[in-house]
Amino acid sequence: MALAHLSPDHFVTSLQFTKHVYQDVYPSINPSNPELSLAGKVAIITGASRGMGATGIAPAFARAGAKAIVLVATNAEKLSAVEATLKAVNSHVQVLSVATDISNAKSVAELFAKVKASFGHADILINNAAILAGAGSIMDGDPDQWWRNFEVNTKGAFLLAQNFLKALPSPSTPATIVNLVTAAAWQIHPFMSGYSISKLAALQLMAQIATANPNVTTISLHPGLVETEMLQDEFRHFNLDSPALIGGVAVWLSTDKAKFLTGRVMVSNWSVDDLVERKEEIEADNLLRIDFTGKLGKSQFE
Repeated sequence: MALAHLSPDHFVTSLQFTKHVYQDVYPSINPSNPELSLAGKVAIITGASRGMGATGIAPAFARAGAKAIVLVATNAEKLSAVEATLKAVNSHVQVLSVATDISNAKSVAELFAKVKASFGHADILINNAAILAGAGSIMDGDPDQWWRNFEVNTKGAFLLAQNFLKALPSPSTPATIVNLVTAAAWQIHPFMSGYSISKLAALQLMAQIATANPNVTTISLHPGLVETEMLQDEFRHFNLDSPALIGGVAVWLSTDKAKFLTGRVMVSNWSVDDLVERKEEIEADNLLRIDFTGKLGKSQFE
């Protein structure tokens, strides 16, 4: 992938939708801001044992005063370490760590059974867990590795969302799902096609859920470039975003302020203040959605 000629801020400016952009936490998304309080809320965070989940998202929800945080990943030992970190951030937050394979229906059902036993139901689902498997050309790729992306990134997102929705007390109970996606979902990256296409499917899954469940604010969040184990070497010379930025944005998206973005895609670098200013435009023109482009319709030939 020929990326060396691009400027260090390319992946921020090329996706710019708001006048102001950020790569670190700023006042409007500061989890300590009382306007972003998540008091009384129960949040499930997947992919919570490392990377953005452990260093950015989970600490942000603790700072926002969530009643409880459910940490989900496959590695129980690493989850315990994150649990201790959250207690240091907020000694009052309740933390439940559940080792879960999100691609396995039984494992996800067991996760939600534990959430029900401890808290009744969750108010917020942050689906951050993902894999990038089978990198390489489609012609030479291992079919099983290619498909593994869909097992985790697509089926996993489905299983989590389905169980989360079923656990809500009523069809009118307000809730939030934030699904971490990637710009690769709508761009062409032929050497990581399994990852890209599986994320596109998950992105469209969120749009479907938003339409069918008006009580649930459902948003796909592109986190930008963050230092994680999944970050490929060719992207490392670009300006990287702070994990705190992603955590702060995820908290903001979990409040009523973000309801107008339901069914849409957001990039973490965008100013939430600028987005709010463009709320009427976004809704009227149905912006920030995946669509099929082209001049369509019989009328153009009449």
